[in-house]
Amino acid sequence: MKVLVCDPIDKESVEGLKKIPGFTVEVKTGMTKEELIKVVPDYNVLIVRSATKVTKEVIEAGKNLKIVLRGGVGMDNIDIPAAKAKNITVDNTPEASSISVAELTLGMMLSMARKLHVADASTKQSKWEKKKFEGSELYQKTLGLIGIGRIGSEVAKRCQAFGMSVIAYDPYIKPDMAKQMNVTLTSNLDELYSKADYISLHIPLTKETTNMLSTAQFEKMKNGVRIVNCARGGIIDETALANAIKAGKVAGVALDVYSQEPVPADSPLLKLEQCLLTPHVGASTFEGQARVGGALVKKLKDLTGKN
Repeated sequence: MKVLVCDPIDKESVEGLKKIPGFTVEVKTGMTKEELIKVVPDYNVLIVRSATKVTKEVIEAGKNLKIVLRGGVGMDNIDIPAAKAKNITVDNTPEASSISVAELTLGMMLSMARKLHVADASTKQSKWEKKKFEGSELYQKTLGLIGIGRIGSEVAKRCQAFGMSVIAYDPYIKPDMAKQMNVTLTSNLDELYSKADYISLHIPLTKETTNMLSTAQFEKMKNGVRIVNCARGGIIDETALANAIKAGKVAGVALDVYSQEPVPADSPLLKLEQCLLTPHVGASTFEGQARVGGALVKKLKDLTGKN
């Protein structure tokens, strides 16, 4: 089988793929959609992360395609109905990067609470604005989790260790599971909005979740709420978010994902001190990358019976 790795993965994992009997592995990263469509007919397996979009056009061009594997959480960059129509197996490795993303989420919360990112920039400009950077504690604050699956549950554990209480909205989680996690489950998002000091998103991007947080939702939140999104861009209406920050409703926001990536130079978020912005690095740890790569190798072996 011919395997095409379209996005960067751990080097040792590439070598692991090459050691699978009967597999030929090639790495071609940074391709345009047109370039991918041109080469995909030659391959049986595509391995992608979040950058490569496996669209209907790509799938239709892949006349020999049997498997599409996504390293990491979510598969919204793959046209799953189109793949199913051609009997192409689509799978991912959702557990591999959970710790990395959860730790980034907590790091962002701590940075917002103590204004670390702004204080760092100020100090490096030879300023000494000690009074400006009075912060707040996470202790005894309420975290509202929208989505409490693999990553959300890891975030809950870490925030509870800081003395935070956790309220969560997730229609797919049973109350007894939430109880085991010491999390208050709500079926009412408005309740979460009104109670949470911090809100963190851990859900996929779908038609239902697109611009899920917009003007109406911000108005229901506490004054001074802080928001983290390490899930998917497009869940937050970024124009409405910028307006809510300027109005003083939202005290801080930390984003690792955006409706358009890279972030456009004219995005209003780039000019706001209250925004902590990172370039989609949620899974980008040495350990996380190794786990994702290892999980891809194991998954491919399982799917092809090469164990």
